[in-house]
Amino acid sequence: MLANIYKPKDCSSFTVVKQIKKITKQKVGHAGTLDPFADGVLLIGIGTSTKLLTKAIQFDKSYQATVKLGQKTDSMDLTGTVTDTAAIPSISQEVLKKQTREFIGEQLQRTPMFSARKIDGVRLYKLARKSIEIKTNPKMVTIFDLDCSINHDIIEMNVTCSSGTYIRVLAEDLADKLGTVGHLTHLTRTSIGEYSLKDSMTIDKFEELWKSLNH
Repeated sequence: MLANIYKPKDCSSFTVVKQIKKITKQKVGHAGTLDPFADGVLLIGIGTSTKLLTKAIQFDKSYQATVKLGQKTDSMDLTGTVTDTAAIPSISQEVLKKQTREFIGEQLQRTPMFSARKIDGVRLYKLARKSIEIKTNPKMVTIFDLDCSINHDIIEMNVTCSSGTYIRVLAEDLADKLGTVGHLTHLTRTSIGEYSLKDSMTIDKFEELWKSLNH
């Protein structure tokens, strides 16, 4: 079965997989890592259903995100160290709308060093923590929908995108387009394909369901 699990904040995707494995005593995998600071939909494959993850990992994804303007961090999110600051120009909703339209469609996106992508078998974030930076090839991604609103130095984003899109890179690129710098302060994955946040289960709820189905 594929299970739509709610991953809470301050918990790694690996921890959720480990907990589900402990409950089910079966092989467990997931369809796309969520950063520890993020929350939302984590699609879990259990037992023979792990074979379905190869397809599920390609599903389009939707996110709600918050971007703080004026500060850039090395990780592109709130967990990193501030590396740059910049003044924030006056940005109207009209200007914001015009700039966000330029992100719609296919584009090459760089891979952040603080990411779970593997290069030669090593996850990039492990290299980043040692201050090792390596050149990575940009990937083609698609932004299907990008709806933003601004309040002073905060931008709220709703994004629907192809698998493999880094929202933190999108946040930094949008800030740059607006003539300043910025980083991600909040991220919620609201859907993976047809699996939505409103239908996701907490780990406790999943455990209850699993026990009821297997006793």
